[in-house]
Amino acid sequence: MLIIGFLALCRSFLAERATTSVAITVPSVVVLLLLWLRPTDGDDSDDSEATPIKLPEWGILTIKPFFRTRFDFLSSSFELCGKSIFQFNLLRNTVIAVSGEVGRKDFFTSKGLDINEGFAFLSGAIPMLPGVTSDLQARRISMIHKRLSTAQNSDHLSRLLPRILADSTGIMRTWGNSGTLDLFDSVPKLFFQTTVRALAATEIADDAALVARLKELYDRLDETTTPTCVLLPWFPSPSMLGKLLASKRIYDIVNHAIELRIQSGRHGDDTLQILLDSGDDRMVVLGFIMGLLVAGARSTGTTASWLLAFLESHPEWKYKAIAEVEQLVSDHSSLPLSNSHETQLSAVPIEAWEGNMPVFDAMIRETLRVAQPHTAMRRNIGPDTYINGARIPSGAYVVYPFSDVHLNSALYPDPWRWDPARSESKMPFSYVGWGGGKTVCLGQRLAKLELKTVISLYLLEFKSDLVDGSGRRPDSLPRPNWNDALTCKPPSGSYMVEYSRRKTDFSL
Repeated sequence: MLIIGFLALCRSFLAERATTSVAITVPSVVVLLLLWLRPTDGDDSDDSEATPIKLPEWGILTIKPFFRTRFDFLSSSFELCGKSIFQFNLLRNTVIAVSGEVGRKDFFTSKGLDINEGFAFLSGAIPMLPGVTSDLQARRISMIHKRLSTAQNSDHLSRLLPRILADSTGIMRTWGNSGTLDLFDSVPKLFFQTTVRALAATEIADDAALVARLKELYDRLDETTTPTCVLLPWFPSPSMLGKLLASKRIYDIVNHAIELRIQSGRHGDDTLQILLDSGDDRMVVLGFIMGLLVAGARSTGTTASWLLAFLESHPEWKYKAIAEVEQLVSDHSSLPLSNSHETQLSAVPIEAWEGNMPVFDAMIRETLRVAQPHTAMRRNIGPDTYINGARIPSGAYVVYPFSDVHLNSALYPDPWRWDPARSESKMPFSYVGWGGGKTVCLGQRLAKLELKTVISLYLLEFKSDLVDGSGRRPDSLPRPNWNDALTCKPPSGSYMVEYSRRKTDFSL
C-alpha cells in the first residue's frame, strides 16, 4: 500500500504546479517513510523457548551497523545476547542470525532457506534489472547454472587458458619493467579482464577501454549500494538512481555485444557463443553475463590480491609456490626455456593445473578462510523451519557469518595467522570457503584456474617485495578488514609491492 501511495503522489507531482506539489508531496512522502520505518512488534504472543531472542534495540538502529560494520555488529550482538541465535528487524523485515556447530549444520542443510531471495534483498550489490538479474524465475536460475557448468567443461577451459594468460601478459606489460604496485587496485582490474574473457564475449574482452568502463560501472554499483536503496528499493533516493543508471549502462554494453554477434553472423569461440548456440532467450544470456561478472569485479580479484599480499609477507611460501610452478612447467611443457612464460604455462594441460598443485590448493583455501568476510544470506520460503531448536518463520531472513567458523580459534588456532599448512578439520562444515551443503560456488573450477594461472605468471615474471606507503618494509603484516564485506582490503596505499621484471633467474 505504501508503494501504491508513493506512486500516486508522484503522479500528482507531475500533474500539478510545482510549488503546490512540493508543499503537498514532500511532507506526504515523509509521512509514508515514517510509517514504513516504524518498527513492528513482531509476534510477541510467542514467548516460547523456540523463538530466537530479540536484539534489545529499536529496529532502525540496527540498519547502519548491519550494512556498514557487519562483522563487528554480528560479533558484538552474539556476545550481548549470550545466545548462538538471535533476531532483529531491518525495518519491517525479520532477520535471524545463527552461529555454532548445530546452527551451522542446520543452516546449510535446510531445504526451505533460499539463497537467491536472501542475497537479492540483503546484499543489493548486483545490477538491478527485473527479469534479468533480479526477480528471476526458478527455471531461469536453473538454466543459468546449467550454462555455467558448460562454460567450465574441460574442452572449453583448455581453449580458454591461453587467452587468459595472453590477457594477463598484456596487462602486466603495461606495468613496465619495475615500479610500485597497489595490489588491491591493480590485481582486481587484471582479474576482471580475465573474467570478462571467460564469461562474456570476445567483442568486450578485446576492447581494453570497454572492459575498464565495465569495471568502473560495477564499482559504482558497490558505491551506490546503501541501506536506503536495499531496504527501500521503491524510493527514488540518489543512491537508487545511481544504481539504476549504472545497471542500465552495463546492460547497454552487454546487449550491444550480443547484437553485434547476432547481426554479424560470426561464430565465436567464447561463452556468449555457448549461450547463443543453446538457444537461450535474450534474458538468460543477459542475466548470465551481467550477474556472473560480479564474481570478477569482486570475489576472485579480492582473493588474488590477498593471496599475493600473503605471499609477499611469507617468503617461505613464496619459495614453495615458485618451486611448484617451475616443476609444473618442467613436467608438462616440452618447450625450451627461451619461450615466454606465457607460452610455457599455456602448454600445461588443465588436468595438471587442477591435480598437480597442492601448494597452490592449500594457499587458496587458507586465503579464502582468512580474507573472505562473507555472511551467507537466505530467506525461508516456507514452511516454518527450525535451526538449533529455534523456529524460523516463513518469510524471515537468516544470516550466517563465515567468521563463526573461519575465525574460530577452537578449529583454527591463532585464526588470523595465514598458514596454508594447517591440518583440515574433520568436523562437518568446518570450512565453507566455497559455500556448503546444497549451495556451493558453481564457478569455483574457473575461479581456481584463474587464480593458479595468473598468479603463476606473476611469480615467474616479477621479483617483488612488500612495502608500506613510505616505501619501507612494513612493521606489521596486512590484516583483512572483515567489516569491508566486499573486498576486506586494508587502507588505500598502506601495503604496496615494489617489483622488477625477471629474466630466467627465479631467485628471490
